[in-house]
Amino acid sequence: MRWLRIALAIAIALLGGFALYGHYVANPRVAEDIRTNPDGPRARETMLLTLPSGRELPVNYLLEADRVFVGADGPWWRDLRDGGRVAMLIRGRTLTGEARVILDDPAHTRDVFSRLRPTAPSWLPMWLNGRLIEIEVVAPPGPPPEPET
Repeated sequence: MRWLRIALAIAIALLGGFALYGHYVANPRVAEDIRTNPDGPRARETMLLTLPSGRELPVNYLLEADRVFVGADGPWWRDLRDGGRVAMLIRGRTLTGEARVILDDPAHTRDVFSRLRPTAPSWLPMWLNGRLIEIEVVAPPGPPPEPET
């Protein structure tokens, strides 16, 4: 029983260390690379998502017409459970959109994840494949249209 407690404490410490490293070291580096190199390989697959709370995350995305899809692997998706306005930095362009978590449409989720995460094993249960976030892009504000002459 003592060894089990020690192993459990080590596992918790490792997971906590991994989470802290991602939050304070890896994510800021990825975010900086996306900002400074919008045509680079990382920016082709990853965008910066700013949640309604102001928290900024680098996430993989799939852009299709006026929709952006994101797979949320951490608990941050709960910030969007009731929907919300988000900002996205995609290849140097800042867009805004209305985000919602898809919880009740497993067929749609599987379909989108087949394109968003094509290398994920097909045997992986849906509850391990993250939550699907769907963002409807809202046209960014721009200058007023030129009057017709």
